[in-house]
Amino acid sequence: MLLLVVPLLLFLLITWQVLADGPLLDLDARLSDALVRPDRASELLSDLGNVEVAVPVLALALAVTAWRLRARGVDRWWLPPAAGTAAMLLVPVLVAPLKAWTDRPGTPAVPPATGYFPSGHTATAVVAYGAATLLLLRLLGSPAVRRGLIALCALLILGASYGLVRRGYHWPLDVAASWCLGAVLLAGVVLVSRSSRRTSAGTPSRRSGPS
Repeated sequence: MLLLVVPLLLFLLITWQVLADGPLLDLDARLSDALVRPDRASELLSDLGNVEVAVPVLALALAVTAWRLRARGVDRWWLPPAAGTAAMLLVPVLVAPLKAWTDRPGTPAVPPATGYFPSGHTATAVVAYGAATLLLLRLLGSPAVRRGLIALCALLILGASYGLVRRGYHWPLDVAASWCLGAVLLAGVVLVSRSSRRTSAGTPSRRSGPS
């Protein structure tokens, strides 16, 4: 439950600071000023959070997971892929109203506008790459490969996050809040996947008979 409660509380804290124009926003502005240096590299890194880039990665992981679990004769094999799909679908459902509610202006590096909190690109990257990693981990037996996959996931998320801040598309707190929101959604994927494993272990398989 800590995977769910801690990021949720942090998200609520950051959102409160944004709404109340709290002291964290001064630190946020100073950090942004120190980091913003728009260039081609930051533009490319920020693109890792694009739906066109991140969602196909998740879709491939969903297909591989469903195929492998079904081939193994796992009962309710569709549940983990469904959880990953639901987490991804919830990103725009949650982010869009939050942007309208907080109505936060953008950084000086972007044209004057509002609705930058939280970062949709960061949330997309966290949920797409994170859910893909969580689903594929249960299929991998090699510890080295598992560690490599986790490292790759972290690099993709951190790369997208850094690019968004470096390019000036988002304040650092926009990105941090989306980390927390994404962590909450990924915690749901973990909980559903664990439930699926318990069901599969304790329920007779239709293909193999009593376990």
